[in-house]
Amino acid sequence: MGASEERDVPARRRFDMADAAPLLLDARMTVTSWTADAERLLGYPAAEVLGRRAADLLLPEDAARIPELTEGCGEDSGWTGLMSVRHREGHAVLLMVRVVPVQRSDGPAHWVVLLADLEGGPGWDMSRSVLERMATRSPVGIAIVDTDLRYVWSNTALEQFGGGPPQQRLGRRLADVQPGLDAERLETQMRRALETGDPVVAYEHVGRVRSAPHRETAHSLSFIRLEDDHGNPIGVYYTVVDVTERYRARRRLALLDRAGEHIGRSLDVLQTAQELADVAVPGLADFVAVDLLDSVLRGVEPAPGPQDDLDAVPLRRAGHQSVRGGVPESVVKVGDVARYPSGSPPIRCLADGESWREERLDPLAREWATGALEGRAASFLDLGLHSVMIVPLRARGITLGITTFFRRGRQDPFDEDDLGLAEEFVGRAALCVDNARRYTRERDAALVLQRNLLPHRFPAQAAVEVAACYRPADELTGLAGDWFDVIPLSGARVALVVGEVAGHGIDGAAAMGRLRAAVQTLADLDLSPEEVLAHLDDLVSRAAREEGSGADTLTSGMQAVGASCLYVVYDPVSGQCSMAGAGHPAPAIVTPDGTVSFADLPHGSALGVGGLPFESLELALAEGSMLALYTDGLIATPRTGRDPEAGRERLRQALAARRQPFDGLCRTIVDDLVPTRPYDDVALLTARTRRLGAEQVATWDLPIDPAIVADARKAATAQLTVWGLDELAFTTELVVSELITNAIRHASGPIRLRLITEHALICEVSDGGATAPHLRHPKTTDEGGRGLFLISQFTQRWGTRYTPEGKIIWAEQSLTEPPV
Repeated sequence: MGASEERDVPARRRFDMADAAPLLLDARMTVTSWTADAERLLGYPAAEVLGRRAADLLLPEDAARIPELTEGCGEDSGWTGLMSVRHREGHAVLLMVRVVPVQRSDGPAHWVVLLADLEGGPGWDMSRSVLERMATRSPVGIAIVDTDLRYVWSNTALEQFGGGPPQQRLGRRLADVQPGLDAERLETQMRRALETGDPVVAYEHVGRVRSAPHRETAHSLSFIRLEDDHGNPIGVYYTVVDVTERYRARRRLALLDRAGEHIGRSLDVLQTAQELADVAVPGLADFVAVDLLDSVLRGVEPAPGPQDDLDAVPLRRAGHQSVRGGVPESVVKVGDVARYPSGSPPIRCLADGESWREERLDPLAREWATGALEGRAASFLDLGLHSVMIVPLRARGITLGITTFFRRGRQDPFDEDDLGLAEEFVGRAALCVDNARRYTRERDAALVLQRNLLPHRFPAQAAVEVAACYRPADELTGLAGDWFDVIPLSGARVALVVGEVAGHGIDGAAAMGRLRAAVQTLADLDLSPEEVLAHLDDLVSRAAREEGSGADTLTSGMQAVGASCLYVVYDPVSGQCSMAGAGHPAPAIVTPDGTVSFADLPHGSALGVGGLPFESLELALAEGSMLALYTDGLIATPRTGRDPEAGRERLRQALAARRQPFDGLCRTIVDDLVPTRPYDDVALLTARTRRLGAEQVATWDLPIDPAIVADARKAATAQLTVWGLDELAFTTELVVSELITNAIRHASGPIRLRLITEHALICEVSDGGATAPHLRHPKTTDEGGRGLFLISQFTQRWGTRYTPEGKIIWAEQSLTEPPV
């Protein structure tokens, strides 16, 4: 035996019985022939074995099996199995034994025994026929290609993937037997295994094979290099397993994960609908359209349960997506009405809340695609769309709209698994859409509340020129607890108010609304600033006590505790300004020459927390001065934190640096000081003062004498002639007569008559008395008591305000409305 043959022995031993050690047994199971291979295997020389019974060489338990084995061997069959044979040195050797009977014409059968050592082998050695049957009958596709990647062998199972039977594959390459398949990618893996010797295991390939040309399938392939006895590569052995179901399940899970990650990232209905369409393309469909009820887009609650008449219910396109740029499948734009014929599948799905699927669209194109595409009946077919699913968006028992999925071209038609997947992530999206709808409804309601609570426009008055800017910290809701107000007062005066309630959202807005309404009511009483804040403080404290004793303490009264307020009154006749604050920063004052300072306002406690009585500050303002009333959010920024001095300095610099029209100044300052999202709610109210000229005011000091009433009427009538208001003479004489007569009868001290003309004609009579007249409804038999009643009927409004010297009774007549 040459050296090369000796190297071949171990290699061949692993595969079959060709290298087994043979020996012969006679009919009595006595050894009659012993070879050198048997001696090498068991160590016995021929002299020690010949003539001995085979059972003597076996271990006792295997020797006892010989009668059974010989009886089981027929004339045409043998026996193969494992036996333990005693080595000459005493140890046991596990051998694979094959016993084949040999019939002799001149006597009983003899036996041929083949012994193969299992040491170093992977397991039972098998004949070529066994191996061939195993490979041929395997359900796994198996093939062998040579170094040129041409088929040299394949099993029957490979036929299920297309390409014909094994005979048709021989000598051909993969691209030849599977045209259209991406064979280059697979052959790249074959070459990799062939060149490196490293096996490629579980390589996944997705495509279309000849056995399923209209269905995308996935296969797992493993490539292993084959070598000859000298280790030289001779080809590649590969296996193929269909993993389409596993691939689709994995894709479905990935799509659900993507849906959970990307749908519902905002509280905007349109954006959520668009996210639904984006997620479904191209993972599930080629074109997706999301149509919602118009009421959903407006945040209105749709009717629950099935709906009978949906022909009149407008559906609007909320989002769509396509694998083609520009979404050529639809001429309906986002936000436009999507029209579907009565009784069409979309309308039926919307009505009954059930999904619908059709594998082939062709028969239905004329039924409802026409309406969806506004007359382009053939467009669906021209674009290659052939399969459709319609899934209603349902959340909390309410149908919000429908989602339509289409596939085109060579894509597989939608199946039940696709419908189940679509229903699952459309269901998730429906909850997000409903949450966005509810948020839209609540936000719209809150914004309506906010708009109704804040002034829509400033009232007409001649005392100041005003501008305001408001910016909430909560940009999503637009709600906050800050407010501002401009309230005309008697005598051409005006009240400027800025306040702040802790907290945001609808509770803060409601608390702010209560405080603003209370301030307006107190302002109508013509109280001084410190008195207004004192009454407001009492109101907040009482509301907090009443609501705090109840079960629900999250109310506007509790929200208002700790609120701040600044109340300023400016008189354009005298130029005097009085102000008082409750826990609020002092206003900035800009003089006509541009000097900026802050009022030395006495500190007052926040509303509802208790403390010392409120004090007011009196100061004179030159015409053209500017007051800047603001909330903490303007000066408490991320840059300055809660350091009021740093914030005030930044505000001072901003006011001093601006030389621009008054209308844009307010917003410019807010943009400069709060360029990004506010640290807190921001409200800024600016007011530039005006003065009424001497020609707009007429004043007379009158003695306490009934005869002076006639002279006062004449003086007032003459002044009206100068002002060009003769048409108001009769009413003015009546007012002057009544007010001066009441002052003479019921009051003491000096009497003063003052007429003011601006947006209204104002008649004021002041005296030193502290009692106010009351309006009465006299009987027909009463001789007096009709004066104030007539004044209330002929003037726009009238009232009384108190001064340190006494009181002032005033009446206004409109200059813009025709006289009564």
